[in-house]
Amino acid sequence: MSHPAAKTALICGISGQDAAYLAKLLIEQGYRVVGTSRDAAVASFTNLVRLGIRDRVKVTSAVLTDFRSLIRVLLDVEPDEIYNLAGQTSVGLSFEQPAEALESIAFGTLNLLEAIRLLKRPVRFYNACSSECFGDTSGAPADEETPFRPRSPYAVAKAAAFWQVSSYREAYGIHACSGILFNHESPLRPERFVTQKVVAAACRIANGSRERLRLGDLSVRRDWGWAPEYVEAMWRMVQKEDPTDYVVCTGETEPLSRFVEEAFSAVGLDARDYVDEDPALFRPADIPSSIGSPAKVREELGWAAHYRMRDVVRGMVRAARELTVPPRRDG
Repeated sequence: MSHPAAKTALICGISGQDAAYLAKLLIEQGYRVVGTSRDAAVASFTNLVRLGIRDRVKVTSAVLTDFRSLIRVLLDVEPDEIYNLAGQTSVGLSFEQPAEALESIAFGTLNLLEAIRLLKRPVRFYNACSSECFGDTSGAPADEETPFRPRSPYAVAKAAAFWQVSSYREAYGIHACSGILFNHESPLRPERFVTQKVVAAACRIANGSRERLRLGDLSVRRDWGWAPEYVEAMWRMVQKEDPTDYVVCTGETEPLSRFVEEAFSAVGLDARDYVDEDPALFRPADIPSSIGSPAKVREELGWAAHYRMRDVVRGMVRAARELTVPPRRDG
């Protein structure tokens, strides 16, 4: 009995947190997975290594702002599904590099959509959007009908990419969708993200470091989820026959101060003894409270978040301690 050929998935931005967990999920689903990176010949792909899948992901060089390199990759790989997880990922960095944010996210997404249109292949396309696009909703849960009011260069770029996807879906019939994901964390987060900065500092202090942790506004509230769960929502969106966009979130919000307390508590410390709020670290414009409504993704795709903020913190701390604490030797 013959078996159907495995689907091929192309993940743009394979070095990141979400890409690594998505690659693992797709491999488990029987996909052939190819990932792009700016310079695949020199990149270390640490996240793929940590998940034990580096040898099962083919990598190739591509820059989404270089249309020729993009066309070359699509012709070579012939993907059935494309997941666009590339581009600048940091809200804070986007204030320092606004042009790069717009180019790598908005222009990069446009290039992908135009390449799919020109090549006329039946490709299914996923675009990584962000809850940052909603801006300040005054504490009201954001859903798929909530207007975008972006407050950072990163969010402006993500909003532009979202509407490009919508436009190409409607104008050209491309099977394209955007996942509007709220904050989602994991041990693969780099330390430039505040959640990993908190976890890493808590673990170092627990191991004897005498440092103090300086953070920005501790009152900001976020809807925090677990990244390995969120990539399953991405995949489910792409499998849907009639593509549409979804908010992906837990539906709960917690202040950063609570995240910090949980991280230090997990290593047996009281955060109040080691953490300072520093106004110099406040962003030029921030969102006081962020929370989403997962009703549509739950009802239409059967997806729900099982991990909450406390679970996320504990998982990150556990992984960090395993990396930093030397193994115990018996005898």
